Amino acid sequence: MDDSTTIVVSALILGGVGLVFGTLIALAFRKLRVWEDPRIDGTVALLPGANCGACGYPGCRAFAEKLVAGAVQPAGCNVLSGDGIEEVAAYLGVAAGAAQKRVARLLCAGGSDVALQQAEYRGLPTCGAAAAVAGGGKACKWGCIGLADCEAACGFGAIHMSETGLPLVDPARCTACGDCVAACPKNLFVVMPIEHKLIVQCRSLLEGDVAEQLCAVACTGCGRCAADAKPGVIRIVDGLARVDYEKNDLAGREAIARCPTKAIVWVEGAQFPALSRLAPARS
Repeated sequence: MDDSTTIVVSALILGGVGLVFGTLIALAFRKLRVWEDPRIDGTVALLPGANCGACGYPGCRAFAEKLVAGAVQPAGCNVLSGDGIEEVAAYLGVAAGAAQKRVARLLCAGGSDVALQQAEYRGLPTCGAAAAVAGGGKACKWGCIGLADCEAACGFGAIHMSETGLPLVDPARCTACGDCVAACPKNLFVVMPIEHKLIVQCRSLLEGDVAEQLCAVACTGCGRCAADAKPGVIRIVDGLARVDYEKNDLAGREAIARCPTKAIVWVEGAQFPALSRLAPARS
């Protein structure tokens, strides 16, 4: 067999093998492929692409899949504007749904102006590092350290630090993604519906004068808020007032009237509005 014949035969063999495997792959694709609704890609294009997880799903594509399946409504995205929600709803031909704005809240009001500092921390300037060294420099071991880990973690520019070392959350920018919750070594951030307005801005488990000596705005566990609120709205547990948000519709301003330290507050919009005037948002 001469060289030209060998080349032709080899080409035919390779072509035949390629044809067989190509046919098998095509058959396998037709048999095994999972059909995906093309509206998913269209919906993803309309979503903000933040992939923050605030909707309860791991990213915008997962949320889009649920939208197309009818399992959620567009208003479930905390990042979309009102117009954006309506655009997604119109694209899918569904109701926009009722948006329930959620926002990160800080359960501490103990800034440098009211909380006792027992030591000066000079290590790595992060809350995580300071917390690892005897819990930080504050006398109250439950208090905000104030080194801005939460501000650094917020990808939406919703947090900036006040002059007294407290993180201030801008509800208009907050997407309730939970990054600040994960960043805080003291577990002081919680994400809650903005309609939950009765907030105990303290996590200290000390009681009475002992708590107040360390922080002027500490909850002392006196029980006045629980006595003044509607039945069952507030309980004193381990020396700390705790709000039952299952009964949020019963919560009212009467619960804060006699708090001797103003540890429990009624929040409309942003927390710490007086401090917000002290420090402009960082660019």
